Amino acid sequence: MSAPIVHGGGITEAAAIFGGRPEDWLDLSTGINPNPVTLPDIQIQAWHRLPDRHLVDSARNTAARYYHSGGGLPLPVPGTQSVIQLLPRLVAAGRRIAIFGPTYGEYARAFVNAGFAVDEIVTPDQLTPDHGLAVLVNPNNPTGRTFLPVDIAGTAQRMKAHGGLLLVDEAFGDTEPHLSVAAQAGRYDNLIVFRSFGKFFGLAGLRLGFVIAAEPVLSMFQEWLGPWAVSGPALVVATKLMGGDTQAVQSLIMARKRGLEAVLRQADLKIIGGTRLFTLIEHERASELHEHLCAAWILTRKFSYAPSWLRIGLAPDATGDTRLADALRKAHPA
Repeated sequence: MSAPIVHGGGITEAAAIFGGRPEDWLDLSTGINPNPVTLPDIQIQAWHRLPDRHLVDSARNTAARYYHSGGGLPLPVPGTQSVIQLLPRLVAAGRRIAIFGPTYGEYARAFVNAGFAVDEIVTPDQLTPDHGLAVLVNPNNPTGRTFLPVDIAGTAQRMKAHGGLLLVDEAFGDTEPHLSVAAQAGRYDNLIVFRSFGKFFGLAGLRLGFVIAAEPVLSMFQEWLGPWAVSGPALVVATKLMGGDTQAVQSLIMARKRGLEAVLRQADLKIIGGTRLFTLIEHERASELHEHLCAAWILTRKFSYAPSWLRIGLAPDATGDTRLADALRKAHPA
């Protein structure tokens, strides 16, 4: 069993080490919209009853329109982390796994724990007939690297030629819809797309995601997850928010991203990547900078495999930007 992955978040643990209450901290360690949308009204029946079929159907149909998806209707799941754990069941024993990396560490961990050999690759030409499944995060976390849909389609065809699957994680895809291959999930029966709900809407605690794929794949995931995998209130929230106007959410995220990058440039920090929901910087003393910010009760995300990297998420407002700017100014990074 491989060691647990260190993720963003963890304010309680940070506060125990550096002081302050969790609510005193500015959490910039995640890639989650820092301004959660207003929750819609949820009828009492959604809380009182097990999730009724009409709630599931409404969420699936709304998600199909929101993601412009092909294949079967998107399957709601209790966060995409829940289905990452199930991916090894799709691959025959003895085949290898390819992961376009570096990226979200739970993919490699799930496969290694299931006994699979994992190869980190950079380009599609590194795929071989031995690979039974390839994982591509687009836009990537934490580098922000992107692949165009036409190139992903070519990779899906390449994998299909030797009976392999292609998993595309579009957790940060809501702000980059032109990169999505959700519409192609029906055209390629070996293509699986994961979408996150909570990152864009700022509701990660809801634990909701969607799987987009051909119907046989969706049926397997549904069987493995069992009945009532997603709560009724989560289904109602998804239906109402994805069925509404999201332009204000997009605009606020973009404004917060501009605020963050202005602070980082003012501090002469080298920006090397990111998505609309976070920025990746490189600094020769990144760990020291991380510790300095923790002392100011600001949490960022460092990486054991890339000690010169820091991932910095969005502050909720200009006050948060100013707080980060003040802390960076006192750090005197070289």
